Parts: sequence; structure tokens; C-alpha cells
Amino acid sequence: MEIDTGTTELLCEVRDGVALITLNRPEARNAMSDKLTPALRSQIRERGDDAGVGAILITGAGTAFCSGGDVKGMGGRGPRGQMTFEERLGDLRWRQAALTGALVAVRKPTIAALPGAAAGAGLAIALACDIRIAAQSAFVSTGYARVGLSGDYGIAWLLTRAVASARARELMFTAERVDADRCERIGLVNRIVSDDRLQAEAFEFAKSLANGPRVALRNMKDNLDDALHIDYPTALHREAERLVQASRTEDHKEAVRAFVEKRKPMFVGR
Repeated sequence: MEIDTGTTELLCEVRDGVALITLNRPEARNAMSDKLTPALRSQIRERGDDAGVGAILITGAGTAFCSGGDVKGMGGRGPRGQMTFEERLGDLRWRQAALTGALVAVRKPTIAALPGAAAGAGLAIALACDIRIAAQSAFVSTGYARVGLSGDYGIAWLLTRAVASARARELMFTAERVDADRCERIGLVNRIVSDDRLQAEAFEFAKSLANGPRVALRNMKDNLDDALHIDYPTALHREAERLVQASRTEDHKEAVRAFVEKRKPMFVGR
């Protein structure tokens, strides 16, 4: 089912429980824009709340994932350059919270499929997803140092949690280009596939999660997020509560039946 996003710069379809969101400005390496970005914010919120969606897959058209902000509109050249400091600060804080903030908060699996460059805020979007799958020709760069900026959309927080502090500092300070092989080695991406297989394999992976035990997967995300900032006794307490909750679902009972009957479980998402 195709979803009307309000612009051709962002495509969305829901198929087999997967919301496939495609950034569609290939001529600009899918850079963020005043049309693409609001549509992406809306789709993250709407598909995150959509009971028919079990996983969200974000990718880019052509040979890039997202090159971040449009540099041509920076340096006070765009409409935001006319804002006061306070206006600009409030605007940016809201836009960040409604995009990567909302993406991190989605309680279903999120996957980024990188056909090529993910830079600046585009890298932040990829890092805000649970899983990153890269084409062999993909690469990433923080990019901010090259345009004299310090970072936005939570890039420092997200990058530190992906590759730890020392590596995150190196990548932020240098803005170096990191190829797919090195990305996999240092933990920036989960796996690499051939360029011609990226979209098919990423979709099949997303589909396998979308058709999984949705309550259990949601609870896993909560547990994993908690593990970043709470102590061990509190983690044990919350894990226990969530496991008991999952044990009362139809999906758990179906999984047990399937195990006994030596067949694949048919999950219903509740």
C-alpha cells in the first residue's frame, strides 16, 4: 500500500508489515530539504503509531542514503538565517526532537539501508535506527567539521553509543570518510551486502522482524535502551516485569506450540 507523503521527495509504502520509507532526492544525494524533512518527520510519527506496521525501513533513492543538510542554504543564506538566536535555537530543538528524537523513541524495530553516503544529519538518522545495513560501496562521514559546525540531530550522543567515546571523537574531529568495511569493523553498521542485493536483503530482514513477536521485540528495545543508563538491579527488576508481560501474549503461547510441534511459529503481534 502506497502512502501519500505530500511530496515526491519522500516515498512510503507499507508491505508485509514493513513501512519502507525512501528519501527521494537522488540528484541532491537525498539531502534534507523543506519538503523532504517535514514529510519524514510525519512518516516516522505516523508509521510508528500504525498498528499494521511491525518494522520501519529507511533508505535513499539512487546512490546515497542522505548527505545531511543542504550546504547551499547554510551560512545565513536560507530563511532561518533571518531568525534571532532564540528563534533559531527553538526551531532547531523542535526539528531535532521531531526527527531523530522521534525515531529513537519508536517502539518497533527500525532499520537503515545505506546504498551510499550517509553524512552529517544523514548519518544521525542512520544511527537513530536500531540496525544499519550497508551496500559495499557505502560510506559515512560526520561532515560537520568540514563546514565549521559542531553537530546536530543528536549525532554526538548517537555516535558515542555506537562506537564509544574515543572513536566518536576521532570521527567528529576529522570528518573523515569511512568506507563500508571499516564501518562494519568499528560497529557503525551491522552488516554489508553487495550493492545489487541491498534493497532486497534489507527488506527481507525488516520483514522477518515485522512478522516476529511484536510485544517481545518492543520489550527488548526497552530493556536495551534501559541498559545504557540504569544500574543492574533496576535492569533486573524491569526485565522481569517485561518478560512476565510477554509470557502472557498469544505470540508466546504460539511459539511454545510451534516448538513442541516442530514447525515455524505464526505470530499475530499480540
